[in-house]
Formats: sequence, structure tokens, C-alpha cells
Amino acid sequence: MNNRRVVVTGLGVVSSVGIGKERFWESIINGRSGISRVESFDTSKLRCHYAGEIKDFRADEFIPRRLIPFLGRTSQFAISASILALKDARLRQKDLEKKRAGVFIGTTMGERPMEESIDKWVKEGVERIDKQMVLQATANNISTNVANYFRIQGPNYLIPTACAAGNYAIGYAFDLIKKGDIDYAIAGGGESFSKLAFSGFHRLYAMAPERCQPFDKNRKGMILGEGAGILILESLESALSRGVRIYAEILGYGLSCDAYHITTGHVEGIQKVIKKAMEDAGIDADDIDYISAHGTGTPGNDRVECSAIKKVLGERYKGIPISSIKSMIGHTMGAASAIEALTCCLVVSEDIIPPTINFETPDPYCDIDCVPNKARIKNVRVVLNNAFAFGGNNSCLVIKKYDSR
Repeated sequence: MNNRRVVVTGLGVVSSVGIGKERFWESIINGRSGISRVESFDTSKLRCHYAGEIKDFRADEFIPRRLIPFLGRTSQFAISASILALKDARLRQKDLEKKRAGVFIGTTMGERPMEESIDKWVKEGVERIDKQMVLQATANNISTNVANYFRIQGPNYLIPTACAAGNYAIGYAFDLIKKGDIDYAIAGGGESFSKLAFSGFHRLYAMAPERCQPFDKNRKGMILGEGAGILILESLESALSRGVRIYAEILGYGLSCDAYHITTGHVEGIQKVIKKAMEDAGIDADDIDYISAHGTGTPGNDRVECSAIKKVLGERYKGIPISSIKSMIGHTMGAASAIEALTCCLVVSEDIIPPTINFETPDPYCDIDCVPNKARIKNVRVVLNNAFAFGGNNSCLVIKKYDSR
């Protein structure tokens, strides 16, 4: 029971380019942008006014109306994406209650009620803070709300490793299923659009004014986004016994902490995490067919990531497509690597590689094949999903096309 194969059987996503994997995937492979002018708060005093804000999400399409007032926006995203993923995996709530299952959710900022409470406190006084708002504010509520909604009583983890959190969550779920501790996992990440994060990155001069251009010579920074990506992981034996579609197999992952470079990342730290993931998965450079880049569009981060990839893969990097979907949905922070892992599952399942849009001018320091502006049909067997976070948390997940061998 300590070396079971772990597969992905369900995918659920809430994003600025589409809700549900079908709409999301159609948008991504067609290079559609979900970046628009911010509407949830006033940006008139800031330099930047655009983000991957979700304008068409209605929680009551997924969650009973009586429950919505008790859930923050991030929890609403995570539950909705989980509902979609479980339906895709052909798992019913009453089935899941009886099974050994766990919930693993990554995030960066947690829930918005924390900053909303502080804002109300400053403007109107502490007595004006709604008690329910306080109860919604803690980050651990996100995974708890998901577990409570589906009545899952197994392991429950909220993983706050910032922009790498989705990969961390999926990796931890993978470990527990592989060892036989659980049979099913709801794993991924969620993030709602945050005024605090937007203002903070604005102060760091890390944001682009209107669009994200990963790996372009004239890139100007990141664009923030929001959403959730959820994967249903289960043992191969379980998936085969249920006769469900298998999107992909999780082969392994790597984690590392690089505290010396907490903003742009560090070449050696990123090298280390990619090598760890490859070793854990038992693959080498010749096995890799695609890399889902962290690709934030900031000058330093893109350059460091490209340098690390070159050092690990040598000349082989020239033959590997390396694209960034953040060019379309923005940087969804704690949800980013989860949505990107979901994308990787669709890449190996559909043999289509999504583009890096907004690419205009090659950068000699980022001389990779970034799949500029147009998706590409290609047989893809093994992919790396890169994620690097403020604070020095790095993660890399290895995802493989499923075969019966």
C-alpha cells in the first residue's frame, strides 16, 4: 500500500476566462484574455486598473442561498470548483461521505473579510464590525468550508505557501493516496481578488498597467487575478473499478525553500526544486515534453526561471515548449499553480499546448519556445508545472499522460 499510482479523474475551475473546464479550456487554447478593468473597488488613485477579475460568477448557481452569507468569496470559489470536479469524476456527495477522503486547499491571502473588517474598523469603529465577518475571516475556513460542505471527515489541510500553494496541496494529497492513508482527495487552490494584494503589488511596482507579457523583452510586470482550480485525485485501482475517465497521472513533485531571494526567486533554488521533482518522478530531461511556467511577466522572475530551466535541462530546453497561462488569466496567487496543474492535465489529455499571449519582442535572456500567441497541437506525455512564491517557497509538480503500463 505504500506505492500506489495516483491519477486525476475530475477537474473543476472558476476563472476569469470561464467557469467549468470546458469553457476554461476553450478560452485558454484560443488565447482569450480574461483581463479587464477592476470593478470591485476604486483604483482611481493607483497607477494600475486592470486584473483577472471574475465578473460572471454567481455562487447561487452552485451553493444553496441560505449558506452563501456564511461563506467568503474564496470559499465560494473553492466549493463551486469542487462541485464541478466531483461531478466530472462521477462522485456523489453521499458516496464521498463513506470513503476515505481528504481536502487540501492552497491560498495566499485567505478570505477577504479580514481586510473588509479592518477597513470597516478604520472607517466606522470596531463596534460596526459584523460578528459573522470575523468568523469568515480566518484562512483555515476555506478548507474547512469545503470539507463541511461535502461532509468529509478525513485529513483537512489549508496550505498558505503563497503562489506555490496549489502545487503543495496537490503534492501532499498525492503522498497520502500513494501511501494508502486515503483513497480520494479534493486538492487545489483558491483565491479571491484582494484590494490589499492589489495595493501591495502596486507599491512594489510589480504590476503591469494593462496586460501581462511573460518572456517578452518589454514586459512590465504581473497582472493579478482570482479563481479556483480543483483536482480530484484517487488511486488508480479506485478509478479503474469505477470505470471513469482518467485525465492524467501524478508522478511526483519537489519542494524547496529559498529564503535568500524572496521576490524574484533565485536560480539555484529553482534549479533545486525542478531537480527534486524530476528525481521524485523518476524522469530525466529527455522525458519532458512541456513546461507550464510560473511566468509572471515580471522582468526578474521570468529571467531567473528561464536561467534555471536552462541549467537543469542543458541544450534540451530549446526543444521544449514553455508557456504561461498567466498571460490570459493573470496571477491568481494561491490558486495559480492549481489552475495550471489542471491545465497540464488537459494538455496531456488533449495534446494541445496553450499559448503565451501578448508576446511581441523576443528577449535574448528568455530565449525559450514560449508558444507565442497561438496554441500548438503536440503529443505531450510528461509535463512540469512550475510555481515559485514570495517568501522563497518553490514547488514543481510532474504530471504524465495516463497509460496502463
